[in-house]
Amino acid sequence: MSLYIRFTAHLNAVLDALEADGTLPAGLNRKPVTVEPPRDASHGDLATNAAMVLAKPAGANPRALAEKIVAGLEKLEEVESAAIAGPGFINMKLTDATWRAELAAIHAEAQDYGRSDTGQGVTVNIEYVSANPTGPMHMGHCRGAVVGDALATLLEYIGHKVIREYYINDAGGQVDVLARSAHVRYREALGEDVGAIPEGLYPGDYLVPVGQALAAEYGDKYVSAPEDDWLALFRTRAVAAMMVMIRSDLALLGIHHDIFSSEAELQAAGKPEAAEQWLRAHDLVYDGVLEAPKGETPEDWEPVELPLFRSTRFGDDQDRPIKKSNGSWTYFGADMAYHFQKAQSADQLIDIWGADHAGTVKRIQAAVAALTEGKARFDVKLIQMVRLLRDGEPVKMSKRAGNFVTLADVVREVGKDVVRFTMLTRKADAQMDFDFAKVVEASKDNPVFYVQYAHARISSLGRRAEESGIALPAPDLSLLGTAELSLVKLAAQFPRVVEGAASAREPHRIAFYLNDLASEFHSWWNLGNDNPRARVILTDDPHTTSARLFLSRGIGQIIRNGLALMGVAALTEMQ
Repeated sequence: MSLYIRFTAHLNAVLDALEADGTLPAGLNRKPVTVEPPRDASHGDLATNAAMVLAKPAGANPRALAEKIVAGLEKLEEVESAAIAGPGFINMKLTDATWRAELAAIHAEAQDYGRSDTGQGVTVNIEYVSANPTGPMHMGHCRGAVVGDALATLLEYIGHKVIREYYINDAGGQVDVLARSAHVRYREALGEDVGAIPEGLYPGDYLVPVGQALAAEYGDKYVSAPEDDWLALFRTRAVAAMMVMIRSDLALLGIHHDIFSSEAELQAAGKPEAAEQWLRAHDLVYDGVLEAPKGETPEDWEPVELPLFRSTRFGDDQDRPIKKSNGSWTYFGADMAYHFQKAQSADQLIDIWGADHAGTVKRIQAAVAALTEGKARFDVKLIQMVRLLRDGEPVKMSKRAGNFVTLADVVREVGKDVVRFTMLTRKADAQMDFDFAKVVEASKDNPVFYVQYAHARISSLGRRAEESGIALPAPDLSLLGTAELSLVKLAAQFPRVVEGAASAREPHRIAFYLNDLASEFHSWWNLGNDNPRARVILTDDPHTTSARLFLSRGIGQIIRNGLALMGVAALTEMQ
């Protein structure tokens, strides 16, 4: 049990006692009550808004209620003092022994420090990447892939059952274009001079092996055959080859999905029809005519009756068609059926989308609310674009790939850990620059380096202590002073940061926290530059050395735990 959860329990015990003696009425809503670090560290170690939140519904004066709560908190062995601030906030200062015990807990729980069961086994389906199967992964896909994967790991860490899913968009016109592009490479493999790839087709060299494989298997059978004879076959083979490539690219980032769902299979199984039938039975789909487009009406516009989903009932600005005039499914209609399918095996759904899909969020949220009757929490996380730079200048597009920089090329140049960490150094809906020089720069301005360097420094301490030949006694944590305990206080916030990041669906908070922790550690380390007695390893003082090593290893454990959530390895040495 983390320190913050423990003190929430302490506070609830105090409030229970106040209910028992009639000071507070029974049954007050305590959900808004918080226990957290005060904004100003000089005010104490923990703060609670309990008196402020509960006073009004209890019909009490906030400061008067705060006095009674403080009286209960001061009885706790772990509390050195409690004081009222302003209109009724309560600040607590904990004993040094409490923080030393928390450091011991970090060591005892090790890789499980910060783990919890607050997810209570609730199943969460996270769909991320879902790039069109028309080529290798490029850096436009990378950020969403990392955010989704880190979020999945984070939710598992707090006790959720997580399904990682990839939706293969293999039923649209883009895969027909892929098949035609593969046919050009097929003819090329048979010796035909195809010249420049025709406009509108995929020009990348990655389709050359697909054409060669088709040529080896079918010879010239489909060279002059009508498109209807080969389109479905070439589409199936090309998509399968692209998915092999995509999985390989994702594996370079350490990303593996549990489920790959095919849009084509979804439609072949009649899932959109089933969703429509369910919605009609609940009066959520009707046949109607859309309003004319706003502004000047196009000459070719005709009022056509279409099946419309009542998305306005769920906050959308207009009802949405689920089929086109030719009877085929709209993108929304197919996507709605896909979410209906996902909701059959999950309690909560999360989609990781590019920011260019922002306009469709409201309608799909409406559809999920309708299809799950409001029972499934559904979040869409929008991911902003990444701009690739080299020494501050935009990176030229890759000729080999056709028209983009491949993810594989970037990972091979700077490494998986650098890519993953960098993708989490900004909030997902903020634009990001990825400068090849800066992400590998050995400076405190580069959070990737700064955090890894802190862990490598900690790892070096153990080696240096061993090389010095000091006989280390069991650590006496009473030798840790104010500077050391300040580090422990920040380390103890890790479980709270994890809970907050998971609740908000924001894995970048882990990266922010680790950067803060690394900064505090480096500052503490640097005290030894001006004062030799402040160094960790003191060859003439094994007792202090042992205590400081114990602290350092505790900080190292927190860094490892945080990096593991991000899918990043903790380095023990840096070149």
